[in-house]
Amino acid sequence: MNLGLLLLRLLLAALLFGHGTQKLFGWFGGAGRARTAAVFDQWGFVPGRRMVLVAGAAELAGAVTVAAGLLTPGGCAVIVGTMAVAAAATAPNGFWAQQGGCEVPFSYGAVAAVLAFTGPGAWSLDHALGLTELDGYAWGCAAPALGLATAAVPLTARSRVLRARTTDSTTR
Repeated sequence: MNLGLLLLRLLLAALLFGHGTQKLFGWFGGAGRARTAAVFDQWGFVPGRRMVLVAGAAELAGAVTVAAGLLTPGGCAVIVGTMAVAAAATAPNGFWAQQGGCEVPFSYGAVAAVLAFTGPGAWSLDHALGLTELDGYAWGCAAPALGLATAAVPLTARSRVLRARTTDSTTR
């Protein structure tokens, strides 16, 4: 079980690292900050440049904490929140990624939520530091709930921006 949890953590961390660095640095064929900021602005996450930094930093922070298995519920909360925001932006395209849908952020967030319940396993810094009380049902519930609660902040701001755009376009 510990090997499986380690591999799952490393896989999720590698994928999040890729997504974060695509946004921030244009690595792995990514658009980089300027082009990603334009997409974020279009989606209603303004100012786009700042929101790209927040999203990319959150993805990298989640990747590091989950890979190391350090303060795992906190890292899972960051991932769940970030992926909930990303899923909301892509949900109008449906579920499947090939249509531009929310499949990828939903999957990453779901894996993080599951890791919040299972804990990182014995091969983790949480275990090495004696932080095993961070495993279990209470943290498994709290981490996704905290992530979703924090996602409400950018999603509410986005909703206001999109409503204002709709109002502006109908008054012209």
